[in-house]
Amino acid sequence: MRPIVLKEIEKFRECGNPKNGFKLFVCEGCNDPKLVPYRCKGRFCTTCSVGESEEWGRLLSEDTIHTTHRHVIFTIDEGLRDVFLKHRHLLKPLMDAAANLIKSYFKKKGKLTPGIIAGLHTFGSRVNFNPHVHMLVSMGGLTKKGKWKTLDFIPFQMLRKQWQTVVLKVIRKHLTEREKKVVQPRLQAAYSNNSEGFYVYAPKQRGKINEQLRYIGRYIRRPAIGMNRIVAYDGQFVTFKYEDKTDGKEKHETVTVEEFIILLIRHIPDEQFKTIRHYGLYSRRSKSISKKIISIWQKANRKWLVKIKKSLTKRTYREKVIASGGKDPMRCSCCDNFY
Repeated sequence: MRPIVLKEIEKFRECGNPKNGFKLFVCEGCNDPKLVPYRCKGRFCTTCSVGESEEWGRLLSEDTIHTTHRHVIFTIDEGLRDVFLKHRHLLKPLMDAAANLIKSYFKKKGKLTPGIIAGLHTFGSRVNFNPHVHMLVSMGGLTKKGKWKTLDFIPFQMLRKQWQTVVLKVIRKHLTEREKKVVQPRLQAAYSNNSEGFYVYAPKQRGKINEQLRYIGRYIRRPAIGMNRIVAYDGQFVTFKYEDKTDGKEKHETVTVEEFIILLIRHIPDEQFKTIRHYGLYSRRSKSISKKIISIWQKANRKWLVKIKKSLTKRTYREKVIASGGKDPMRCSCCDNFY
């Protein structure tokens, strides 16, 4: 078992325990005390993950270029999933390869650099190990001359075969000769069984741009399973629901407690591994300069894509509770004064 698994589970078990720290509020009117324990903010904690993904999606919708984005999903052959499970160091090159494929198309088609935010999901609907890349891609980019140019089409069917070739190359490049001999039958089967290449999917988005970005942002960073999907637990067996991708119907699956734990801990990323990565205009190296270039361009062309001076801050505990539809937690329920 990886050390990070034990570390994250221990954080999860102690999440919300006042013994590990808390904030103490007191009502200004009746002196009623209110204790708010700190959360673990762990990568395994479902409660913290939901809150963090919601907040990240909100910040993302305000910080990205205000243009149409596509939600692109890159999947791999089922027979290769165990290869990535055993050799986790392949997951970063997988994300890089997906981003480079999109970037090369934009460069070839319109000599553009797009903005890309990629998120790695290692889980499928049944919480099985199924590594795939979710990507937020700006439908347009900057030319070398500093002009913004829109691109309205990405040939996802054409990219399938290229994606297949790229994935197989990634595996061969980052494994030793001995490891390659072991996985070679799987690589050959993956190539033979997918004549059109691996699946590349881009669902159509509707509605306002900010709403699209918030939804996709939450989806990219969502946890492996939500508490609402756990239907039953009797101490020995866990029953959870999932949507079957083949027929779109909701189904239930029952596994032992040990099997359920094994399913979950596989999705805890390695220490310091970033499941969210930025490329192109959104990369850390070029993000600020890209915004300045677009800001200059948009003044001349009267098309507002960025808000260059806008500062983004995380919401406070109080703001999060009110935004989720709850009552103001800083108002006393006894005398209506503030804590």
